[in-house]
Amino acid sequence: MSKNISALSGRKGIDESLFEKMGQLTEPEGFLTKEAAQKLADEYLIGDASVYGASTFYDFTRPENKGKKVYICNGSACMCAGTQEDLRKELSQHFKAEEIGEMCCLGRCHENSAFYYDGHNYSGKDAVHKLFGNGQAATAHRDAYNFEAAGAGIIAGAGYSLDQCREIVEKMLATPPEKVLEEIKTSGLRGRGGAGFPIGIKLEGCRKAKGEPKFIVCNADEGDPGSYSDRWVLEQRPYAMMLGMLIAGYATGADRGVVYLRYEYPESIQINNETLSSLRNAGLLGNDILGSGFNFEIKVVKARGAYICGEETALLSSLEGQRPEVRVRPPYPVNYGLFGKPTVVNNVETLANLPWILTNGGAAFANIGRGRSTGTKLLSLDSAFNKPGVYEVDMGTPLSQVVNELGGGFRKGVKALHIGGPLGGLVPVHKIEDLTVDFESFANNGFLLGHASIVSVPENYPMVAYLEHLFAFTAHESCGKCFPCRIGSVRGKELLQKAQKEDFKIDRQLFEDLLFTLKSGSLCALGGGIPLPVYNALEYFEEELKGYFEG
Repeated sequence: MSKNISALSGRKGIDESLFEKMGQLTEPEGFLTKEAAQKLADEYLIGDASVYGASTFYDFTRPENKGKKVYICNGSACMCAGTQEDLRKELSQHFKAEEIGEMCCLGRCHENSAFYYDGHNYSGKDAVHKLFGNGQAATAHRDAYNFEAAGAGIIAGAGYSLDQCREIVEKMLATPPEKVLEEIKTSGLRGRGGAGFPIGIKLEGCRKAKGEPKFIVCNADEGDPGSYSDRWVLEQRPYAMMLGMLIAGYATGADRGVVYLRYEYPESIQINNETLSSLRNAGLLGNDILGSGFNFEIKVVKARGAYICGEETALLSSLEGQRPEVRVRPPYPVNYGLFGKPTVVNNVETLANLPWILTNGGAAFANIGRGRSTGTKLLSLDSAFNKPGVYEVDMGTPLSQVVNELGGGFRKGVKALHIGGPLGGLVPVHKIEDLTVDFESFANNGFLLGHASIVSVPENYPMVAYLEHLFAFTAHESCGKCFPCRIGSVRGKELLQKAQKEDFKIDRQLFEDLLFTLKSGSLCALGGGIPLPVYNALEYFEEELKGYFEG
């Protein structure tokens, strides 16, 4: 059935996207009416239940969204900072309870008290007063946070002008596509979105795959609570990311690019559409770029709120207007991706490295970093640091340097760092000295670098409550396709809730069986990855947690 919907949705291509029309039709009422669902079903020749089922999946298209006027960030960083309840009280003076919703995450983890109102993001304890204090809605403010590069500064130095963009495109067009691909493979660049898979292998697989057209999809749905490094690139280095897509398209023979950009980043959407217009007007996008015969166009698609769309196959299903459920692999997207065509999916930071590699060569990139972790890495530090912000370091940099020198240490007591999003490793503070910022160091120590966001767990925050939060997050964000994730995440949440509220202890063997089932039986990294921080907590915070378990 899903293949049939892919084909039917693909008849009109990405320019008349079913997903986009679905989103646009929800905006007047806050959800897709049955009449609108029927209209789309008739237009795309698919069942109205399929359309309605897809639309009700997302945070900002489902019927429960009706009547909501303001949304509070419920991400891990705001939760650990303890700003959510005070923010809710402040907003309650201006909105009815039923008008206040929640969203995750707004990428303002550096100052917290984050909320979304009237198409803009705000954060900081004074934001509500400034916005509503005079009875008139103020314009959105661009938040400010620290940024520093320690080392090569590859992305830090990618603040290209249009003239520099032209030079990079000219060099690309003067180089055979095979040579461009070879330089990318030589660089050893690995995906910066979590899995760390080499981009060169994806590009080569797509280049060799049969089928037209081919797509380059930028996963800009940065959903890990605590992460805002991609948002920094999208807003401060947008040309680098767009040029990266262009280079990837040239190397694979693709002629279409899609940026799937999260709903929660309205400023990023605006900036990237403006960036595309500038490149188009300069003749660096579109048909016959600079008279070369190479065609490549990019489109920004606004997501509608679903963490699971950070998983590449769920993202592709979403773009097709289907429920964003994870697909069974093989086939992999490089052979069967968007609308059943060869597709490469990579995240913002990964693609933003490609212009530097084209300009300086793959060997120069490979000489930065450590071992198989080449190049640099962006990290985002939350408000628990004295200098919260985004930092770029060479792979292999000691984590202690990031924490104590770049971040300036902690403002108050912290017992653990949750690094790499909800599926990343939960690192006790005494282990900071043992780690370096690279994939191998984290894996060898039983953690996961992932996206490299850092959420600080305060000393006074109960670890059992934090674990409950992780299971609740997974339960809310699960696509529901596989039993281990859909059911297991809810059972984990229920057990931890019960242990905190009742005279009840969790059977340790039963709990570990649950973790094993999630890890080994889930279709994707959401269900399969959530056991990692739980295992870390059971190992390093056993003394704190033992009162909640028996056996």
